[in-house]
Amino acid sequence: MRQVIGAVVGPGASPVASELLAGLSGLSRIKVKDAMQKGAVLLRRPRAKAVRLRRARAVLQAGDEVTLSYDDELLARVPPTPDCRLDAGRYSVWFKPAGLMTQGTAFGDHCALLRLAELQLRPRPVYPVHRLDREAAGLVLLAHDGAAAAVFSRLFAERAIAKGYRVEVRGRPENEIGRIDLPLDGRPALTRYRLTAYDPALDSSALEVETATGRKHQIRRHLALVGVPVIGDPRYGRGNKDPGGLRLTAHRLAFQCPFSGRPMEFTV
Repeated sequence: MRQVIGAVVGPGASPVASELLAGLSGLSRIKVKDAMQKGAVLLRRPRAKAVRLRRARAVLQAGDEVTLSYDDELLARVPPTPDCRLDAGRYSVWFKPAGLMTQGTAFGDHCALLRLAELQLRPRPVYPVHRLDREAAGLVLLAHDGAAAAVFSRLFAERAIAKGYRVEVRGRPENEIGRIDLPLDGRPALTRYRLTAYDPALDSSALEVETATGRKHQIRRHLALVGVPVIGDPRYGRGNKDPGGLRLTAHRLAFQCPFSGRPMEFTV
């Protein structure tokens, strides 16, 4: 069952959040409380940004807008466990398993790396500075204060952080070393690849891939466009379905630490 319900608290009212949402949705208070703890309730106060409301007994104020985005299948999922490869205080590097989101959605964040890292490293905050598709596995860097988040966001935007990917595709690319320079969503996009192995029995290739731009699903879309779709990709390509899941791993991050000046490199 999936539903989205919301309400704006009227003048003079001060309802308890879980009781209000239970009454509006027809769900039990236990289910509403579980959904709140898993990040499925957003609270927006006048002239303020929306935040996740997790306290079931929170008392709402006049003018508060509260929204429950309920998906029982999503809320029942048990997230895979991420692995912290480095905790440097102001930032950390994690291995994100396939199936784990980088960030949550309106329907919850208990299956998101940001929330799991937040629980493990609290009371430090967690800021996203780049993303990795839910279906993909690999290395993700998180920041733990606003200044660090701004620095790393700039470094990623300037391509000062090297990212490498290992990909298995159906078929064999035309060239052993090549580039895919095809626009995506009306914007320039450039992907470079190198063939590292080919299995004629399975008609599959292993590639080392780097991107010079950061378009949505760039690697998956580019490889599908040139006829060698990523194996296990549920969205792009034909003849590449596989029960083993998406064969794409963000296996390398390398950069100069902006705080210590030391070269840092992480590989899977």
